[in-house]
Amino acid sequence: MEKGIIFDIEHGSFVNGPGIRTAVYMKGCNLRCLWCHNPESRQQSPQLMFYAEKCTGCGKCLEACENRQKDCVQCGKCAEVCPHDARVLCGRAYTVSEVLEEIEKDMPFYQFSGGGATFSGGECLLQPEFLYALLQGCGARGISTAVDTAGCVSWNVIEKILPLTDLFLYDVKCFSASVHKRYTGADNRLILSNLKKLLQLKKRVWIRIPVIGGVNDSVEEMRKIRDFLRDSGGAERVELLPYHDMGRNKCNALGIDFHPFSVPEEDKLRELQAVFSPE
Repeated sequence: MEKGIIFDIEHGSFVNGPGIRTAVYMKGCNLRCLWCHNPESRQQSPQLMFYAEKCTGCGKCLEACENRQKDCVQCGKCAEVCPHDARVLCGRAYTVSEVLEEIEKDMPFYQFSGGGATFSGGECLLQPEFLYALLQGCGARGISTAVDTAGCVSWNVIEKILPLTDLFLYDVKCFSASVHKRYTGADNRLILSNLKKLLQLKKRVWIRIPVIGGVNDSVEEMRKIRDFLRDSGGAERVELLPYHDMGRNKCNALGIDFHPFSVPEEDKLRELQAVFSPE
């Protein structure tokens, strides 16, 4: 039975495609965006998060830990007994049936809102067989599907799910290859190549651009992205997502560095969004 690692299933989402949706967040990502607001998604295996500000020092976690927290094996027993959610095990294995059961709970909302299921992450395409099985299951139930991806995977992986995916939510961080590598840890040539293929195949694609102060918040950068999209056949929609620091507490809980950026002003966002307006 196919299984995958998921760190969250969000019901009633309005920000992951059209209508009311169920968003399934899979663990594992091959980018290291410095502004990431879901740093717990990077590692594919389950991992323990510790929120020190919630800890009262009751000692229940120590009592539950077989190794007395000296050599943590990420078993999650401490999280099970913590009365204040100071310790949280992020991610667990789900079967396809378990996920589809969760998705089916929202079917009445899909029908009147034009919604469906969105598979995100992390990078959901790093669990390709699990994702394929979920998309098949949704199709068999008449549930519309969306795949939220950064596109940094082999085209063969994307090609396999094309017949099962109604909409791609495609993240474009930067157009400049050097800037992209500096802030995400990876080159963007594969990402843009895959995007171009999707657009040329006339697939439904919504572009999502995180606007990060001091990184990609210039009209020049947006024009480069706009021109690339037009030359490739055009996307159905372009969304600008302003930077926020919701990843700060999660980084602290994971014991990793948090990199703050400036939040773009409303006037700046309007100026950038205007770049993509029809002429």
